[in-house]
Amino acid sequence: MAADGLLIIGASQSGVQLAVSLRALGYEPPITLLSDEDHRPYQRPALSKQFLQGSISKEKLIHRSQEYWDEHRITLVKGQRIISVEKRSDGSGVATASSGATFAFDRLALTVGARARRLPLPGADLPGVLSLRNADDALELKARAETAVDVVVIGGGFIGLEAAASLQKMGKRVTVLEAGPRLVGRAVGEDVAAHLLAHHRSRGIRVELGARTEALVGDDDGVRGVRMADGRTLPADVVLVGIGVVPNTELAEQLGLECDNGIRVDSCALTSDGVTVAVGDCANLPNPVPGSAPEDRVRFESVNNAIEHAKVAAYAITGRREEYAGIPWFWSDQGELKLQIAGLSQGSERTVVRRDDARGRFTVLHYAGERLIAAECVGAPLDFMAVRQALAAGADIPADLAADPSVPLKSITTPVGARAQLATSGLTA
Repeated sequence: MAADGLLIIGASQSGVQLAVSLRALGYEPPITLLSDEDHRPYQRPALSKQFLQGSISKEKLIHRSQEYWDEHRITLVKGQRIISVEKRSDGSGVATASSGATFAFDRLALTVGARARRLPLPGADLPGVLSLRNADDALELKARAETAVDVVVIGGGFIGLEAAASLQKMGKRVTVLEAGPRLVGRAVGEDVAAHLLAHHRSRGIRVELGARTEALVGDDDGVRGVRMADGRTLPADVVLVGIGVVPNTELAEQLGLECDNGIRVDSCALTSDGVTVAVGDCANLPNPVPGSAPEDRVRFESVNNAIEHAKVAAYAITGRREEYAGIPWFWSDQGELKLQIAGLSQGSERTVVRRDDARGRFTVLHYAGERLIAAECVGAPLDFMAVRQALAAGADIPADLAADPSVPLKSITTPVGARAQLATSGLTA
């Protein structure tokens, strides 16, 4: 009887990387990569930027050609949404799709990602009220934006601001409504949040903080406006909702796997059953930053995490334990503004600001005591690279020397002894 091999549910960045890494490691059993979309696996970051603006085509988003999948004996199956999984104690089982199709497996990988959080307001189901999480979302937003004049973005996070900048560049009147006291409140500090606010307002985007939306109004033809708690109704031909995501844990819960803000995994991407792996946006994992407390857990939504976490999972599937350890990094392109983040600023006790308005550079360094833990860099790629390399090498950048923007951070980086070996050293599958 032929082996059923590995079933990867979710053709996301992490699912694709897992399959690619396994073949690079010499993994021979069959691999089936399942997608619930009718599209070939594609890159998501450009959906809110270049693809929305029309500067790149759909083909440019595709991860790999069909020839690649065929050559590497990876069976790509599109348009199959898995609704139930039966698993035996040895990790093998059968997954059933909504179509009735079944997929047997010897081992299971969950790369199921996360879905856009729904807006809990009257009118949220009106035509023209959209989220931006996948290719179909982007195609609909792009189509509706062609005739739209007024666009309201609810949520001042990365996706909301990226799309707002793109839509403004496309000639739309854009309003961003953020319920919190600052933009991107979960990801950046007050200094960078204020910088982003000033930048977007200077480009003609209307931004309201502490905004309280009451309802979306319209008719069967579509949304017409956003009613605010103060009685105003803001005109809107399109409303884009970007208020975060919810990890897809339904299949894991059905299997009895431990879940808490995602599917709980160990440092090798193994779930609570010790056999199934969960990777990427759906996974709640031990904080990979060296020196983190064992109980410190995180769930990342980034391309870098999806790639590095998938490499660790590939090792686990081949029987080699490689713990996920590394310095997280992120980026966000908002119009001509590029924000890059290295490290995690949680636990920041002190900040140092490097500002060079003449060159459009703005960096905030975060310290815990005298130790550098993170940096938020706007238009400052050299600062970003210096901090990322310093953190990865277990080095520091003295706070008392870092404030002068004319001093390259790389030139004042000080070795302080190696920290734990990072994921970027050796995990290259």
